[in-house]
Amino acid sequence: MTLTPLLAYEAPGINLFGFKITAYALVIVFGILVAFFVISLLFKRRNMSPDFFLTLFCICLPICLVTTRLFYCITDGMPVKEWFSFESIRNGGLSIIGGVLGGIVSVLVVCLVKKVDFFRVADCVVVGLVLAQAIGRWGNFANQEVYGAVVENEALQCFPFAVYINRTDGGSCMQTFTLTFSKWFGFETDISGGTWHYAFFFYESLFNFVVGVLLFVNAWKNGKKPNGLNGALYFASYGLIRSIMEPLRSPEYILSGGGVPWSLVTSILLLIGGLGLAAILLIMNKKKEGKFFGSLSGDPYGITKYIKDAKDEKAYFSKMNMMCALHPENYEQQPPKERKK
Repeated sequence: MTLTPLLAYEAPGINLFGFKITAYALVIVFGILVAFFVISLLFKRRNMSPDFFLTLFCICLPICLVTTRLFYCITDGMPVKEWFSFESIRNGGLSIIGGVLGGIVSVLVVCLVKKVDFFRVADCVVVGLVLAQAIGRWGNFANQEVYGAVVENEALQCFPFAVYINRTDGGSCMQTFTLTFSKWFGFETDISGGTWHYAFFFYESLFNFVVGVLLFVNAWKNGKKPNGLNGALYFASYGLIRSIMEPLRSPEYILSGGGVPWSLVTSILLLIGGLGLAAILLIMNKKKEGKFFGSLSGDPYGITKYIKDAKDEKAYFSKMNMMCALHPENYEQQPPKERKK
């Protein structure tokens, strides 16, 4: 086993027994693991079966990975024969928006089959999704991609406002931090061959992280009707930031097969759809329950019913589940563990 520099230019990564695992792939996998952990926590918190989450994860993740690739290939105008060829995949080409669309459809189908409230599930899933997106953008940093125009003002040529792109031999994304550190502390450096660009990958990563934290707090603290607001706010916020970023990106990172800026168009639709969905959910809850949030005439919570993965599954008492404190009579106590002999 040999290790190559993790953050050097030209598909940085780790060579493991002759096979390279790119830094981009490692970052994506880490983002998926974080999403898995966060969503599983919220399922337990919001009165849903952990087993149902595993079912959802095992079905939807592969579909999302495929649609992430498909959206890129179709909107970039790539020949069909190259869509899933090994060499083509190794050269990159993924679109987060494609994964989002694939996730919506696959989660919806599973919920319909299981007869589960789609909006209630989506409120948890989007939290992990946006945090995974925040992490995933650092894969773009490792690959020196997803950046904006050149930053001419020398006073602004430092991270996090800008990122140093050096695609010459020996160029490395880590030069961004080297040059920033040198500038802050007045050291001389001997790095050339690159230019400073607006750090769009970082702007989007930071925005997604803030949105993820806010959505997590809302999901953790607020169990009142209507379900779906977290999902609607995710679509609106993500559509907003992508609508702003897309036109400002370097042209090589804009998917424009057939002359249409597909990511921009989709982002605008997500923004409009998210805002529209939030308004519809609030209006419908007001009409049905007498107020925008909660209920005047009945159960104010949208998560009272325990969602099972199988008919014979039992709902056990858990301090993490916010409904257990309100309705302990609906839950069985965990059977005591057998004492070791």
